[in-house]
Amino acid sequence: MQRSNARFVERLPLVLNRPVYAYILTLSFCGLALLLRFAAEPLLPDGYPFVTFFPAVILASFLFGVRPGLFAAILCAAASWYFFIAPRNSFVLNPGVAAAMIFYTGVVVVDIVLIHFMQHANFNLAIERERSAALADNRELLFHELQHRVSNNLQVVAAMLALQRRHVDHDVARRALDEASERLALIGRISRALYDPSGAGQGVRAFLTTLTADVIEASGRTDIVISVDAPEEVQLEPGITVPLALVVAEAVSNAIEHGLPHRGGTIAVVLDRNAGELCLRVSDDGDGVSPDFAVEHSKSLGLRIANTLAAQIGGRFTLAPGAHGGAVAQLILPPRAAC
Repeated sequence: MQRSNARFVERLPLVLNRPVYAYILTLSFCGLALLLRFAAEPLLPDGYPFVTFFPAVILASFLFGVRPGLFAAILCAAASWYFFIAPRNSFVLNPGVAAAMIFYTGVVVVDIVLIHFMQHANFNLAIERERSAALADNRELLFHELQHRVSNNLQVVAAMLALQRRHVDHDVARRALDEASERLALIGRISRALYDPSGAGQGVRAFLTTLTADVIEASGRTDIVISVDAPEEVQLEPGITVPLALVVAEAVSNAIEHGLPHRGGTIAVVLDRNAGELCLRVSDDGDGVSPDFAVEHSKSLGLRIANTLAAQIGGRFTLAPGAHGGAVAQLILPPRAAC
């Protein structure tokens, strides 16, 4: 696999266009180390012949690999032996020289071997990172395709129900098919909006804004003004979002159909925290409901569905008269609903 990762360390050792360049640069490192050793001669006590040569060997091995590193080790060994080990300016071999050269050889061999294994491990890590990135891209593509197909299938089922409605004469049955078709189409749109292959939580304000706009558009009403107020930082768990979306959609649809059937008005969707719980309110300025209204005794299929969905996610759904007219649908969610 090609190392296309842009990180410099993961591309080491460098492979130059011509290997001879690596040896030329290595020779330059050794020459610089020799000059530095001569410059430091007045400052160093006797017995430090290799002090500036070790960095040259390490740098050559780190940048260009094992062979230039060995080349640097041999050059530096010869230079230190000839110029800085007594008797100087000669290659006389005696026990002291042999001990010094054995020490030098052991150090540079350990350095070169460690650098080689480090770069080999780093190279394998870069390859695995690229492979993981490719797998993640494939997973995202497959997940996106799955979500797309599921959403399309729901839209097809909704269209089939709408076609079947044309062959039904009974008003109640036609209305039931209409409602079923609209709910399936809404679930399909929610499925698209919730696409997130990483499984991360959904930003609630943007999601509610898109959702309520879809519901208003599906109703065909242009005289309804809707507003959404929710904290920017609140996100919802993926398992909570779909039921919540359906409850909100039912509450908004109920406000349009029963609260504002013959005139325009406003609908406000507000989400806030209250004693650790999440409280979502859908209020309108429509005709309102009676003070003794109870959702569990309602004949509205949509409200019964909303009540059932709220119970499934551990919440509570109520519909009551507003303080200044209209109606307020309220959904109380447990603290675990937010992430």
